[in-house]
Amino acid sequence: MPAMRSPHEQRLPFEAPIYEMEQRLVDMEAQYAKNRAGGDNSKIGDQIRRLRRELATLKREIYSQLDPWQTVQVSRHPQRPQTRDYIDLIFDQFLELHGDRAVGDDHAIVTGLGYLDDVKVMFIGHQKGKNLAERTACHFGCAHPEGYRKALLKMRFAEKFGLPIVTFIDTPGAYPGISAEERGQAAIIAESLMEMSGIKTPIVCVVIGEGGSGGALGIGIGDHLGMLEHTYYSVISPEGCATILWKGAEHAPKAAAALKFTSRDLLRFGIIDEVVPEPLGGAHRDHAEMAAGLKQFLLRNIRKLVSVPRDELMDRRYAKYRKIGVFLDDAAPTLAEAALNGHASAV
Repeated sequence: MPAMRSPHEQRLPFEAPIYEMEQRLVDMEAQYAKNRAGGDNSKIGDQIRRLRRELATLKREIYSQLDPWQTVQVSRHPQRPQTRDYIDLIFDQFLELHGDRAVGDDHAIVTGLGYLDDVKVMFIGHQKGKNLAERTACHFGCAHPEGYRKALLKMRFAEKFGLPIVTFIDTPGAYPGISAEERGQAAIIAESLMEMSGIKTPIVCVVIGEGGSGGALGIGIGDHLGMLEHTYYSVISPEGCATILWKGAEHAPKAAAALKFTSRDLLRFGIIDEVVPEPLGGAHRDHAEMAAGLKQFLLRNIRKLVSVPRDELMDRRYAKYRKIGVFLDDAAPTLAEAALNGHASAV
């Protein structure tokens, strides 16, 4: 079933032609229903079928040509399914686990045990919230140190009992406040990166919305990293980058283009392993279809990874992250040539 529509639904500027055609289709279907009692509906029926085909083509054309800033807008869409939506749609059973055994329970990170068909997994994911009260409680998806500490405890639990780990990433970044820094925000994220690199159980990570900065990386180290088609994964948000480089968040579209952080970019660079297709028009238009595709992605990769011997799994994970950021330039001089050139210059 498509996502529920409301009068307050956010409509992205580039989606205007889609909404216009959808309204025409609604009007035509209403006319068809009105004429059903009597009269010839064959012409209207043909027009409806043709309009549906045109609508599908239009969605495909628009969403296949999104620029990076438009991708950011889609990844933040208020009707986009969030972690708790996917929990309801994907898991057959789910038992939420709370707390970090030190400070409290951070609502920005959800953890728990769940069944994907017959596969039992440990689940960890960011949650942004749907209304103001939820968003305030979840800090708009920006986790505190206790959130990452909670996640790390559940990862160790999963390793102890041999459970695969699934993480959903959807955050603009870790909470940047003084209170979080006082409680060791940077330290716990660093510890999480180190621990995840050595957790001896399969880890599948998926960016379902925003993947911003260390807040995303804190639960993003794994054996298979996927991104939903219209998401981004970046060292910094486009607004943050624009503020640093051009002294104003209004330059965010330019920063988005420069950062090369879309799923297509990162697949090409070898940063991620797979792009998970979204329904026509984005995940916010059909939660159920998106959830079904995401579930198949998870099951396929978990079943593939659980058959890999643990030592080999660790070696693969190490090699995967060791090669990120290494580039060869045929035009660059070798170390010997550089040393010789430097010596000649000195002479």
